[in-house]
Amino acid sequence: MKISELYNKKFVVSFEIFPPKTAAGNEKLEFELGLLSANSPDFVSITYGAGGSTRNSTLELALSIRDKYGITPLVHFTCVGAAKDDIRLYIEEVKRSGINNILALRGDPPAGETSFKAHPAGFEHADELIRFIRNIDDFTIAAAGYPEVHTEAVSMEDDLLNLKKKVDAGADFIITQLFYDNNAFYEYMDNMARLGINIPVVPGIMPITSRGQIKKLVELSGTNIPSRLMETLEKCASPEAEAAAGLDFSAAQCIELKSWGVKGIHIYTMNKSYAVAEIMRGLGVKDNEKK
Repeated sequence: MKISELYNKKFVVSFEIFPPKTAAGNEKLEFELGLLSANSPDFVSITYGAGGSTRNSTLELALSIRDKYGITPLVHFTCVGAAKDDIRLYIEEVKRSGINNILALRGDPPAGETSFKAHPAGFEHADELIRFIRNIDDFTIAAAGYPEVHTEAVSMEDDLLNLKKKVDAGADFIITQLFYDNNAFYEYMDNMARLGINIPVVPGIMPITSRGQIKKLVELSGTNIPSRLMETLEKCASPEAEAAAGLDFSAAQCIELKSWGVKGIHIYTMNKSYAVAEIMRGLGVKDNEKK
């Protein structure tokens, strides 16, 4: 199934998971996948570890989700540390496995490095990777978007022009980085329309479960946190109260985005099902309602 075709037919709900690094993590994820699958996601994306560290497990997990739960997988792929010939071999392996949906990313610098350095025989930018994959065969290709500007971009305009390059290279739809200010997303959509970007744009949402989580996100990505959210969390007297307040905010955020007219929601699950269930209940999205 080509994921891009879904966005013209119904409201699409999708999840992101990551391959665990330990046997205990794999066991825990298997349990959580049983609960996540009960929410009938339209697809599940599987991340690709830094420098290709989860290359094999990403594909194995994607195939397991497809074969065991009947859910369409979207595999992430980054070009960090990879030569073109190596990239071609992996993409062709993905194709042979029967998967034809890829989220093509440049990727972050490896641990310990402050800037991205392309492989001498590889790619420097995501649009180059997208164009390369597009020329291999009939893949559906997703790209990443940044409503609050990529950390390496000099300006929003520069970031948007980079996004336009990815679309022109052959991206079929866009999944955004997480955000908590919907107004930033609406402005982002207006800016994309101005540049003639008219492919589906799917907001990426990470459910809030604690004040500590929020602070970490601010440190790592500079994500803007609405003052009303922080004020609410600071008034909470327990971790349980923080989680409840955070999930109420996340559910309300998704409900507003759906009412505004987004084509779907992509939830960054962090391999946990309980927060996802709260948002799905808030959205009131059942499988038969998405069609």
